[in-house]
Amino acid sequence: MSLLTNVMEHSLDDGYAEAAARRGAVGTSRLPSALSGRLWLAAGLVLAALVVTLGAAQAQFAAPTVAKERQNLIDRIQSETRSADTLQKNVDALRDTVSSEQQAALRDHGGRQSAALLELIAGATPVSGPGVRLVVDDAKEASQGSTGGPRESSSFSDTGRVRDRDMQRVVNGLWVSGAEAISINGQRLTALSAIRAAGEAILVDNKPLAPPYTVLAIGDGKRLSSTFQDSADGQYLQVLKDDYGIRASIGVQDELDLPAAPSIVVRYATPVPGNQKADSAANGKGSK
Repeated sequence: MSLLTNVMEHSLDDGYAEAAARRGAVGTSRLPSALSGRLWLAAGLVLAALVVTLGAAQAQFAAPTVAKERQNLIDRIQSETRSADTLQKNVDALRDTVSSEQQAALRDHGGRQSAALLELIAGATPVSGPGVRLVVDDAKEASQGSTGGPRESSSFSDTGRVRDRDMQRVVNGLWVSGAEAISINGQRLTALSAIRAAGEAILVDNKPLAPPYTVLAIGDGKRLSSTFQDSADGQYLQVLKDDYGIRASIGVQDELDLPAAPSIVVRYATPVPGNQKADSAANGKGSK
């Protein structure tokens, strides 16, 4: 009963009572009571208001200038874009002109009988016919911790991505297997084509390609497919599928259409001056 009586008579904790007593003695206001303190507080408030006012005025004054600069930048971008589009159209027109002149030079070289063969070898004309369709794509998930195998390299870890050297081996294997014309993602390959890498991208004649990589090869479809799969490059591709998860499929097609190469460099062979005597001697022996 004494405990209940104590709780009822002293409902407020002693600590709270002492805090209330101190607050009553000091006062509830936290503002400085001295005149100097109040002057410093007023000066601080005035200074803060002045800074905010100046910032707002400066922002309002600079807004038209910023908007004008932004509009000038937009106009410049649009102007440069139009100029780039015009230059691209000129490049395309000149490329078509050069291509037509090169095709004409190939037709005039060696007569009509060899013109078709020269155009096919040089990639100067679109071609169609039977062949194979080979699709190579990155693995669904990057392989981790793989060591050894045909993709081993000291410069980077293999991650299941198709590399430029993989496409080089695929293309070379198709050439060796009897392909007469090859394209990758619509990009026609010639004897001067280069397959390189720029970071993670694969470039074919300096044109970036994105996976999946569709390789079209014209030739005897069944023979080309079986010969390629039995070759060292075909086995290399099979190892990439088994060990690194790279996806690849090959199928025989009855009809394929390949475009002409976008740019062809016409080169002429000239005899070396030091070998003229040897050539003339050989010609002399042949005439006898």
